[in-house]
Amino acid sequence: MMRGRSNSGVRLDYYARLVSNTILCHQNSVTGLLPAAADQQNAWVRDNVYSILAVWGLGMAYRKNADRDEDKAKAYELEQSVVKLMRGLLHCMMKQMIKVEHFKKSLSTKDALHAKYDNATGDTVVDDDKWGHLQIDATSLYLLYLAQMTASGLHIIFTLDEVNFIQNLVFYIEVAYKVADYGMWERGDKTNRGIPELNASSVGMAKAALEALDELNLFGANGGPKSVIHVMADEVQLCQFILQSMLPRASPSKEIDAGLLSVISFPAFAVEDIELVELTKQEIITKLQGRYGCCRFLRDGYKTPIEDPTRLHYENAELRQFENLECEWPLFWTYMILDGLFNKNLQQVEEYREALHSVLVLRPGGIHLVPELYAVPAEKMAEESQNPHTVSRVYMGKLPHMWGQSLYILGNLVSEGFLAAGEIDPLNRRFSTIPRPDVVVQVAIIAETEKIKKVLGKHGIDVETVTEIMPIRVQPARVLSQIYARLGCNKRMALSGRPYRHMGILGTSKLYLVRDEIFAFTPQFVDQQQFYLALDNRMIVDMLRTELSFLCRCWRKTGRPIVTFPILQSMLIDDGTSLDPYVLSTLRKLQDGYFGGARVHAANVSTLLVTSCCTRLSFMDLGPDGKTVEDSFDSFYQLHSATNLHDLIDLDLDVSLYLRNSLLTESGYKLNIATPSSTPDAPELSAMNTKDLPTDKSGEVDCKALMELLKKCSSLQEQVEIIHLIYVTKGIDWNIEHDEYPEMTVYDVLMELYTKAGNEQNWGLIRYISGMLHKKVEELDEACTTLLSNQKHLTVGLPPEPRERTITAPLPYDELTKLIEEASDNDHSLFILTQEVMVYLAMYARTEPNLFAEMFRLRIGLIIQVMATEMANCLKYSDKAGTQSLMSVKPSDLKTLLHHILSGKEFSVEENIDQSTRTMISIHDVDHTGATKSERAGISKLKVEMMQTGTFKLNDSDELHEALRQSLISSELISSEELDVGDFVDVRHGQWLRRRRIDGALNRVPIGFYQRVWKMLQKCKGLSIENYVLHSSTTEEMTPGEIKFAVQVETFLNCVPQPEYRQLLVETILVLTMLVDIDLQYISRTIHIERIAQMANSIFMAEQTALGADDEMLEKDPATGICSLLYDSAPSGRFGTMTYLLKATAIYIEDFLPADGCQVQ
Repeated sequence: MMRGRSNSGVRLDYYARLVSNTILCHQNSVTGLLPAAADQQNAWVRDNVYSILAVWGLGMAYRKNADRDEDKAKAYELEQSVVKLMRGLLHCMMKQMIKVEHFKKSLSTKDALHAKYDNATGDTVVDDDKWGHLQIDATSLYLLYLAQMTASGLHIIFTLDEVNFIQNLVFYIEVAYKVADYGMWERGDKTNRGIPELNASSVGMAKAALEALDELNLFGANGGPKSVIHVMADEVQLCQFILQSMLPRASPSKEIDAGLLSVISFPAFAVEDIELVELTKQEIITKLQGRYGCCRFLRDGYKTPIEDPTRLHYENAELRQFENLECEWPLFWTYMILDGLFNKNLQQVEEYREALHSVLVLRPGGIHLVPELYAVPAEKMAEESQNPHTVSRVYMGKLPHMWGQSLYILGNLVSEGFLAAGEIDPLNRRFSTIPRPDVVVQVAIIAETEKIKKVLGKHGIDVETVTEIMPIRVQPARVLSQIYARLGCNKRMALSGRPYRHMGILGTSKLYLVRDEIFAFTPQFVDQQQFYLALDNRMIVDMLRTELSFLCRCWRKTGRPIVTFPILQSMLIDDGTSLDPYVLSTLRKLQDGYFGGARVHAANVSTLLVTSCCTRLSFMDLGPDGKTVEDSFDSFYQLHSATNLHDLIDLDLDVSLYLRNSLLTESGYKLNIATPSSTPDAPELSAMNTKDLPTDKSGEVDCKALMELLKKCSSLQEQVEIIHLIYVTKGIDWNIEHDEYPEMTVYDVLMELYTKAGNEQNWGLIRYISGMLHKKVEELDEACTTLLSNQKHLTVGLPPEPRERTITAPLPYDELTKLIEEASDNDHSLFILTQEVMVYLAMYARTEPNLFAEMFRLRIGLIIQVMATEMANCLKYSDKAGTQSLMSVKPSDLKTLLHHILSGKEFSVEENIDQSTRTMISIHDVDHTGATKSERAGISKLKVEMMQTGTFKLNDSDELHEALRQSLISSELISSEELDVGDFVDVRHGQWLRRRRIDGALNRVPIGFYQRVWKMLQKCKGLSIENYVLHSSTTEEMTPGEIKFAVQVETFLNCVPQPEYRQLLVETILVLTMLVDIDLQYISRTIHIERIAQMANSIFMAEQTALGADDEMLEKDPATGICSLLYDSAPSGRFGTMTYLLKATAIYIEDFLPADGCQVQ
């Protein structure tokens, strides 16, 4: 007898029929691809992957709930359809592998994999520049489900060539955190003008794919070590870091996007902060959800009745017309259903299943179809625009929308119990928000030489030398970068492997097994080859503290991290007989078990071996011919010819700890300059008296005579002055015609003096010579990219433009350093300090992103100028001497000074004379003083959002002044007591001028400032500062929460070169935005901000004059005409800036008041 069909079997057969009629009936029998629709034969990568998920889920459901043998056969048939499609996409991409190779180096949109292919042939269908092909989220989605499906038991990858291609796709997506692409809607910037932008959806999907593929064997249970995919943990963490800094914003032009549901929940589960997940979800529901689904993003014109289908792009001004008319997509409710299923929120599941069911289209046979979108009928546009979500909409576009149809079926399979949520997430990505246990960071301290070991032993610190830990080999981080450059190499496919990049702390905090030998790698920060930061032991200690704290927060691997920290010769003092006190103090803290807030365990490497994370680099294994597969591929070897792998393996480590050049590398020549006797640092290099310079017969400076003078000179300071004169006169390549070394040049002499200055720790001369040598920070491009990826534009050089240059996108290393050099205008000090400050800003952006709140443009030239001014004020120097003193501080002190300026903390600067009679400048915290967080914005109590106030009838400027005053008070920007207190005087002379100067240089504004400016622009024709106008039409293109709008406002404010004046204008605009709370009619004129500020200044000076102030007290800034005393006034109090700005604003806009008055809302 035949066994009857169970109810579950019948229901599965219904879903099989639904899948067959809506999805599989369209699958091409040759390529396995799915077209976008029956009448549109292009196959999109993203749509194909999402569309096949229902088939994959149904196959697992049949295998799990099989009633009959036919069910198992059906499961296999469905699974093979999935494999067919995934391999079809793989073949499409492999046809473009040359693009993958080029993109790894160029990161150009022209070298991107195509986003769509011909359904029948798998060939490309549109030219590189005719479509927004660079969609990292689509490639990442493919890789994510390649990993998930492989983990579920499917066999998709067949050969090692395919493994190598997938490994190169990992390199393709691992840079998502710094690459602007076109996003999941293929448009990039929402104006649809082909402008790529950094998209949170791409960053999040890339992070998920990288985590899913890490250490995954693409051959499944039958695979060996060569089919394992390797992922750089530091690249994953960078994606996580950037994603967290962006959300809930979707991109610079989109303040929210419903596509983020795929990132915060199924399928990516890329966000680890549950509060951020909920915040983003609520933003989507609040701003984008309607009666038929969610719109993709605000002001989305796609398929709206007023969209012009003949144009690919929109005009900026027409975006406003799409407001409240955006089409609503049922697709996003399928995400909400799956989100509820994974979170076990049954109420959410039922609510959205019911809502989705009401918008499905029913076809004969009980077939429910998910439409692409619902649009407002043309005849009802005006009604919907006035009263959103009231008009009945009609479905349009593809029917079914295969992507949405697939997720609808998948959600039903899980909610009806045919599948568990975990079965469509075999890699357990759904647990990403679960807190992880505390991490203990292991620290292995090793001595470079036996001599250093003895010095440490005198201090009671027992360590091993590099020879004593054999057979474990210790190498610098750059060697690991070189090893990983071989990963994915394939000569037959012309794939060169991973581009050479610096290795982060997550990568160096593992042990590596290479050909049965164990390798440990020291962190990157102790392996700097060209720049001088690693000469400062305190800087090394600071970096160690930062990296240990970072490891505690970000370590995700099995096994504990192990940091191999070398004690080098440069860390000794007193002629090598004692240890630097900073380093000694650090070692003692490490032994205590806590350092920098991190739990640590310091021990010998051999002791830590068992508990450490260890990775086998199988791609380095030898083949049958005694070579690695990649050894015949030559392009890698040109990266760093100093070390190849065979040298690395066979290296005799008894000779040295490092395959490295010394930080203070001298040239092969030695001039035999007299041993320098250190002299006190002058505030600047004193220019030699030009009258006393030796001259030749032609009357020109005799450089040969200067060289003889240099050899006899015993002062290092004077030696540098002399070589500088020769450098300026003859150039760096001038041959000094030395008897013993006939090829010796000025460069070689500079290198020798650089070495001597380094040994003496003379930072002024180190930086000065570095400038002449054009030394560059090795990771400068990475620091720049870190800041840009955090949505911070950079400027280098001093204002105004064109001298101040703006950086809005990552630049290649050489191009970036050339730009900085040009912006520095041949100023070696500015060139060097710009690099240094950029690196420190990137460090703080990674460890303390809150320091950069409400800052979208970092003006490095101005920041350096403010730092120099702070030094000059503290040391009672002139401004020029302040710059020289800034050049003379240790890198660690310069970094500390920058932190104090960013955070608003008070600090002190001390001058000390060391044993060599050289002036040493140090920076210290001042406890329990300094600005509060809100005061750092220059105005008290700016952190509270604007609140509505009572009603006032306004008929003249006095009443308007009172209304603005009450609005300011009720907004909690400032209290009535602060405004009304008597003769409040800030005893700290110069304090408010200093704060305004710092806030202006940092482009810092009050919280909510940009949103209020946006509302203000809707009240008037525009805002003006001198000849620069911020037009009200800006609001027609941009919404108040867009980064693009904030950058536009910053650009407008940055037309003011004086930071303190800029900040006063920010305060003026803030007072002016109180008009948002007043029911004023539209002002058909441009409001001139600087006129209000000047009017406030005049009122202030008149009052002060009446109170007996003399001309000296009322001295004006010659550049702006603003009284210096006003700059130095607190915002609050009777004589505070707010008092005068309120009065001036009331008087200025009196002409705009209607005859019958107006009301404050």
